[in-house]
Amino acid sequence: MDAAEVLQRVEKTFRAHADPGRAEPMAAYMKGRFPFLGIATPQRRALTRQVLAGLSRPTEADLRTVAEGCWSLPEREFQYFACDVLIRYAAIPSAGFVGTLRELLTTKPWWDTVDPLATRVVGELVRREPALTTVMDEWAAGTDPWLIRTALLHQLTYKESTDRERLFRYCRMRADHPDFFVRKAIGWALRQYAGVAPDAVRAFVAANEDALSPLSRREALKNLV
Repeated sequence: MDAAEVLQRVEKTFRAHADPGRAEPMAAYMKGRFPFLGIATPQRRALTRQVLAGLSRPTEADLRTVAEGCWSLPEREFQYFACDVLIRYAAIPSAGFVGTLRELLTTKPWWDTVDPLATRVVGELVRREPALTTVMDEWAAGTDPWLIRTALLHQLTYKESTDRERLFRYCRMRADHPDFFVRKAIGWALRQYAGVAPDAVRAFVAANEDALSPLSRREALKNLV
């Protein structure tokens, strides 16, 4: 894959399909944090396939160049494109790519890019490179709320392979965090794990009822009767 060509293609293609009428409400939905081109998700994904059509498999360096290039563009759809590309080729990066992911997670951060990167890219990388659990430990214990959220959510797709001790430890460690997105992530991660270990989640919430926020408890138990 020629990363420069991909960046040229995506910018030309996406800008050609900009819809100012949609852009304003899309930006408003994201609290005005980012400008938008106004491309709805189904159309964006179709355009992404068009941009990538006929291109060879990328290298890790290609993925880094495309992601960083998209992050440098103002409109949010370009960051979504980068997330889609990283998800599509999540099996390629090595452990060293975690530095690039950290940069993406902490630059222009909001849930709309952090969550797919956390659950579909970081999670897959840590699954393949278990030594990176030490990085997740560092992020979970750190001060950046988006890295904390990522650490909490990186096992979201693991199901029976979830490291229960690590998940519960992170949730206890950050139970009193004031940030809404961290508290929501605690509840989301627990709710997801409850799908395979409901009794364990019930017991954890009961044992930590005073420490967990009402939001985290409510989200954790949402699907349990």
